[in-house]
Amino acid sequence: MTNDILDILEKSDKHLSNEQIAQMIGSTEDEVAKIIKGLEKSNTIVGYKTMINWEKTDKELVTSIIELKISPQRGEGFDKVAEKIYKYSQVKSLFLMSGSYDLCVIIEGQSMKDVALFVASKLAPMDNVLSTATSFVLKKYKEDGMVFYNNEEDSRQVITL
Repeated sequence: MTNDILDILEKSDKHLSNEQIAQMIGSTEDEVAKIIKGLEKSNTIVGYKTMINWEKTDKELVTSIIELKISPQRGEGFDKVAEKIYKYSQVKSLFLMSGSYDLCVIIEGQSMKDVALFVASKLAPMDNVLSTATSFVLKKYKEDGMVFYNNEEDSRQVITL
């Protein structure tokens, strides 16, 4: 039953009440509430969020993917460096990776210059950072399972560089 609740919460594109979830899995509202509260307390459910397509607003926002090569700290591995990085408010996601680089940092800034300054002043100078490679997101089609453009008119938006 717990996995059913987690699947429903993860795949839902709107906030569902405990009553609605209970009906979907054949349980009671009280039992669903108890399970969800336990999952939140154990940090299995780490939060709830709204996905916004900022391109449909007048807010200027640049998303960037930064690849970092790291020299892991003795006895700490990558965790200590990751902890320093994820504390910055600009960092939206941070992943330990296999392959040609160690950490993938996804940040948001107001401009490309804003992102470049963040990399140059915060990430690159860190003792354990060996190199950085920055890429800018030009258009988001889908994120966290949510499609940003779902009709022909939306998808024909021209990207100019």
